[in-house]
Amino acid sequence: MDNKQAALELGQKPVGRLLTQYALPAIVAMTASSLYNIIDRAMIGQMVGADAIAGLGITFPLMNLSAAFGAAVGIGASTCISVKLGQKDYETAEHLLGNTVTLNLIIGFLFMVVSLLFLDPILLFFGASEVTLPYARDFMTVILLGNMVTHMYFGMNAVLRAAGKPRQAMYATLFTVGCNIVLVVAFVWWLRWGIQGAALATITSQVLALCWQMSLFLDQRELLHLRRGIYRLKRVLVRNIIAIGISPFLMNATACVVVIFMNNQFVRYGGDMAVGAYSIANSVVMVLFMFVMGMNQGMQPIVGYNYGAKRYDRMLRCLWLTIGVATTILLSGWTVSMLFPRQIARVFTTDPTLIEMSARGIKLNMLVFFVVGSQAVITNFFQCIGKVKVSIFLSLSRQLILLIPMAYLMPLWWGLDGVWLSMAASDFGSFAMTIPLLWVFVSRLKASQKSSIL
Repeated sequence: MDNKQAALELGQKPVGRLLTQYALPAIVAMTASSLYNIIDRAMIGQMVGADAIAGLGITFPLMNLSAAFGAAVGIGASTCISVKLGQKDYETAEHLLGNTVTLNLIIGFLFMVVSLLFLDPILLFFGASEVTLPYARDFMTVILLGNMVTHMYFGMNAVLRAAGKPRQAMYATLFTVGCNIVLVVAFVWWLRWGIQGAALATITSQVLALCWQMSLFLDQRELLHLRRGIYRLKRVLVRNIIAIGISPFLMNATACVVVIFMNNQFVRYGGDMAVGAYSIANSVVMVLFMFVMGMNQGMQPIVGYNYGAKRYDRMLRCLWLTIGVATTILLSGWTVSMLFPRQIARVFTTDPTLIEMSARGIKLNMLVFFVVGSQAVITNFFQCIGKVKVSIFLSLSRQLILLIPMAYLMPLWWGLDGVWLSMAASDFGSFAMTIPLLWVFVSRLKASQKSSIL
């Protein structure tokens, strides 16, 4: 198929087929990625110990903060590219690609330098103790040294999806995951390099995948390709990228703040072992949420293109389908997690105390998890169509506006259980806030369409 036609089909093919075509590769890739994370953490827990799992949990805020900067560029640029392709403005779309490369290099380098200079104070602030600090430091030192590669890898994958190449984005992720699994077994189990080996496996696999991604964008036959003259930052393009990317940036940055606060709450009410349980429970949540993220990634180019082309019927059809599938997936995962929490916890550790604490945490944390799918899809929808303020508000509502006050107050009455329950309470509260906003938007859109016809 002609490269331009691959982009044009976003406005022509039946929406259900398009969503399957774009979301399925993303779901496969994200699921494979989450399975790698499970294997990675299980390997660390089984081979290094329960303290290493707790140390890994301490690194989540810093990794979320790094992901926040990467998402601001990658998701912001890919959304802008989708809209420009819908408007058939291919020259601007190509310059957006070049600016994405430049921004990723600059931001990735600056984040690496600042984080490495202040790594120990940062980790201690995040909730590290004398026991968990060495593990967290060893892991993050390696991850940060490869930070520019990580930013570029995720950014290029987002652009591949926006350019009508979801399968290539999936192949890049699957290659990274497969390589990761082989290397983590070799480095952690065979060579006994501990938690540093797990980090090195991650960075090495991303380097190899990035080389393949760049080879695709160097192909002059592609609709979007790397060439001279597109790398110089343009103020209007950077402003548009950041304007769209500020929502996922705040979502990930807020996740960083939340995990810092939650780690300290878990240490306060349950000690280092509770942080390890939080790490395990969070891993389970992320495995399921990866399906929703895959649906969102598949939805993004379809919604962005049809919004740019003013095909609102197709845009809304894609939204309803995505909400339905995401809710069904999370409801299935919720059922399994409620029925088999101890069996899930045993995958990560053999420590009986950590198993029991994790099992209870999984059940309390995920009490209403099945409503999260629709909230996440609707938040992503507003981001895709450039409704930045609404998207930011919805992003902050679940993780910051509701969760932190609840996580502070509820443990005063219910102790450690209150910390776990605060996450379920904020999930339901943010869901209740999201539905009316979508209803208002859809009502106004339909009213404007009727008036334009008249």
